[in-house]
Amino acid sequence: MSNSQTKVVVTGMGATTPLGGDLPSTWSALLDGKSGVRRLEWEGVDELPVQFAAQLAVDPSEVMTKQQLRRLDRCQALALIAAHEAWKSAGFAPPTKVKKGKDDASGAPAEGFVVDGDRLGVVLSTGIGGLHTALSSYEVFLEKGWSRVSPFTVPMLMPNGSSGHVGIEFGAMAGSHAMVSACASSAEAVGYAIDMIRAGRADIIICGGTEACIHPLQMASFGSMRAMSTRNDEPTRASRPYDKNRDGFVLGEGAAVMILESEEHARARGADIHGIAAGCGYSGDAYDIVLPDPSGAGQAKAMRRALQDAGVEATDIAHINAHATSTPAGDVAELASIKAALGAEASSKVIVTATKSMTGHLLGGAGALESLFTILALRDGVIPPTANLEDIDDDVDLDIVRGEPRKLPEGPAAAMNNSFGFGGHNVSVIFKRYE
Repeated sequence: MSNSQTKVVVTGMGATTPLGGDLPSTWSALLDGKSGVRRLEWEGVDELPVQFAAQLAVDPSEVMTKQQLRRLDRCQALALIAAHEAWKSAGFAPPTKVKKGKDDASGAPAEGFVVDGDRLGVVLSTGIGGLHTALSSYEVFLEKGWSRVSPFTVPMLMPNGSSGHVGIEFGAMAGSHAMVSACASSAEAVGYAIDMIRAGRADIIICGGTEACIHPLQMASFGSMRAMSTRNDEPTRASRPYDKNRDGFVLGEGAAVMILESEEHARARGADIHGIAAGCGYSGDAYDIVLPDPSGAGQAKAMRRALQDAGVEATDIAHINAHATSTPAGDVAELASIKAALGAEASSKVIVTATKSMTGHLLGGAGALESLFTILALRDGVIPPTANLEDIDDDVDLDIVRGEPRKLPEGPAAAMNNSFGFGGHNVSVIFKRYE
């Protein structure tokens, strides 16, 4: 359990996803069981093993200018869009009003509240980074020579570019960090942000994740690994966690950002509090660069460490948003690790959902997006269903929400979000309902 007595709360949330251009539209579509997956409209797509993905509902070109986009990789643009929504939803004035340091008291926002940049940090992750920039810049180099390569190429492709851009945009001077741990990246970002506030390094953290790598190379490479669904004839039904006929994950893109604050800071400024970021647990499988440890020992260890860090009992966990990517081996193995971590009594009562069935798998952005879904489930008292679960696997013996959303009981409750990544990275984050 953490030695810090500082309570970390969630005061702002934002997202742009395959289900909507902001978090409210995304959440509404999720509860309605809608799918963000569709066929790709690319020249030559018929030659690819996988011909569909979960692309954004609202393209960044619809909300940002050409001038802005010219210096940003797609994943960086998405991060900025989600960060602005989260910042605004937290009740802060526009980022131009952030003090750049304690010695500069100019530009105080309305109502006299000044965000001190020295106490504002960023932890924003990606699993892959600026893939589109790297590949398109190399094509320019081959076709037109080195002098035609954009001078913005390096900052556009580097994995910490999104965190850097958000930090500059909002004047965050307490630290700007980018955790890179494949599909666990943005869950790890949330955990690191919690630790920053507990350690007294910052009062406010903009944290989350972003990913935008729907590209022919990715479709080909994941396809050659046999990791993705090849249900090309019915894309919206392709992601089907826990179903007997699941055959792989569906690639998605998007960004999700939350504002974390110390409870003291949030209450002092009269902020609306959506939930408590209670704790985080980590582990490494040390098994294989791609395959998870089939014993599930590492995953269970991350969950147990999260329980300890959050100071909650296994029986307090009412809901889990599972990693559940729709792969034949991974889904059921995770359920086994949940039972090992929580024990028989607690796991028999926990309510599980798998939202990648509708959003696709956002890779490095998945942990942050599913953390937002976990917070909203606690706040609103409703758990979204797992889509496309028509013929449940015989080995599934936990309570999976399917068909319709499920109500969560009122009163004190905690929920967990699991994120596991290539390389054996395991991260579990626990949130609590704010009473």
